[in-house]
Amino acid sequence: MKTVKFFYLRTTCDLEVPDDTPVLVSDVDRLASDRDGISIVKEAMASPIDSPRLRDLAKGKPDCVIIISDHTRPVPSRDILPPMIGELREGNPDIQITLLVATGFHRGTTVEELRAKLGDELYEEFKDHIVVHNAHDPESNVKVGVLPSGPDCILDKVAVNASLLVAEGFIEPHFFAGFSGGRKSVLPGIADAVTVMGNHCSKFIDHPCSRTGILDGNPMHEDMLAAARMAKLAYIVNVVIDENKKTVAAFAGNFETAHRRGCDFVSRYVCVKPAPADIVITTNGGYPLDQNAYQSPKGMTAAEATVKEGGVIIMLASCVDGNGGDYFYHIIADEPDIETAYQKFLATPQEKTAPDQWCSQIFARIARKYTVIFVAEPEQKEMIEGLKVTYAPTLEEAYRLARSIKGENASLTCIPNGISVVVR
Repeated sequence: MKTVKFFYLRTTCDLEVPDDTPVLVSDVDRLASDRDGISIVKEAMASPIDSPRLRDLAKGKPDCVIIISDHTRPVPSRDILPPMIGELREGNPDIQITLLVATGFHRGTTVEELRAKLGDELYEEFKDHIVVHNAHDPESNVKVGVLPSGPDCILDKVAVNASLLVAEGFIEPHFFAGFSGGRKSVLPGIADAVTVMGNHCSKFIDHPCSRTGILDGNPMHEDMLAAARMAKLAYIVNVVIDENKKTVAAFAGNFETAHRRGCDFVSRYVCVKPAPADIVITTNGGYPLDQNAYQSPKGMTAAEATVKEGGVIIMLASCVDGNGGDYFYHIIADEPDIETAYQKFLATPQEKTAPDQWCSQIFARIARKYTVIFVAEPEQKEMIEGLKVTYAPTLEEAYRLARSIKGENASLTCIPNGISVVVR
């Protein structure tokens, strides 16, 4: 027997499994080194891809807006922002810097979460120059064009009015955009609700190329690229992190080519072959992405790619922050069954996309085909059951229940971090 550790909050849930049980993990940890994250970022910034140095971009610019990630993303901002700010001031000591928090469709980031993300020193320096994007406030956003798929491209005025717009981020597999990072800082990061919903429509979510690890032919990716061009995103610093959220690689420069270089690099370490099984256990990688149910389809899609027909998926996500969005929850919970909800998603035209429909649609796509057993905190039992899946208080109980469904000799595949791998 061997012990498999599944990420959950800031710890792990451990399970004893037979020695021959497949465990699907990325090889990103092979990149681990004794170098600190700031050094890795500085090296990338010294040789930007298809771009001048950030210090040169800053020359003659009175102000700069840095798009930063919000509380739901494990982006190591303390590694990225100091070198970016240093180069901006090297190029222009008088440049005024604003940090724009890319909340996308998420709730606003709190002061406590910003302080935890930035550290006390950086937070205190910029606390009067931090803007938290609000996708639901039309007054704070402005139209800059039209997306290739048709919807208006409406972005945060703070970004649109910037003399220089740059972004931090990280690159990992993403369950419908292919990979995170790059253009996603703009769409959905700082986009108005109208734009996000147009891009995240049911037709695109259902598209066969809107899947983990796919960029070419992905209609959502094409819209996102267009939005970033319209925003005049001039430069990015995107990093790759290991399972311990430590920076192990960095890519700086042009938001398209630097990001693509990073995605190609990540692909070499995160792509794993399917190991078909009756039962598949997956996670959302622990904190911060397992804070709510809204994010959970990310880890579930990894299991979807390898579970056998009629199989059982065990999903671990603490959901300490609840459902993550009332719209996401009620789109499913208020329907009589999961199939009815799913068919409603498919029948929804682009201009009628509902808030958070995209995550609900993917959740329903999986739950209608497989038995889903969801391990979360006890106080979330009612919420989880409202999503038309089975709740289990512990991993052991979930696995016992799965075997009662599929048989004691059912095959098992383990995915300790469902958002870190591309199963294909």
